[in-house]
Amino acid sequence: MHFKLIIALVEQSETEAVLEAARTAGATGSTVINQARGEGAEQQQTFFGLTLETQRDVLLLLVEEHLARSILETIAEVGRFEERKGCGIAFQVDVEDAVGISHQIRVLAKKVEEEL
Repeated sequence: MHFKLIIALVEQSETEAVLEAARTAGATGSTVINQARGEGAEQQQTFFGLTLETQRDVLLLLVEEHLARSILETIAEVGRFEERKGCGIAFQVDVEDAVGISHQIRVLAKKVEEEL
């Protein structure tokens, strides 16, 4: 079984909705890193030297490669990445190897067989 790592940077207010949608699309777990900061094409405005920006979360999802694109698209749709400027980004990278996921493999094997 091969895996992809989906990394999503989302507004903190959207984290729960994105995680729920990712799970519905086939993700079997996630890791959330709170209070990340990012900059887009345009720098954030400041007010008396304080940056006015919303908090972001980094979501890490190790997913089976056949489900990865669908999960990625679901994250973008629920997070409204294409509708609003600067609200988030998600991308996937290949995972060469992983350990500690035997339970997930059992769950995923059934799901992938059903999908394919």
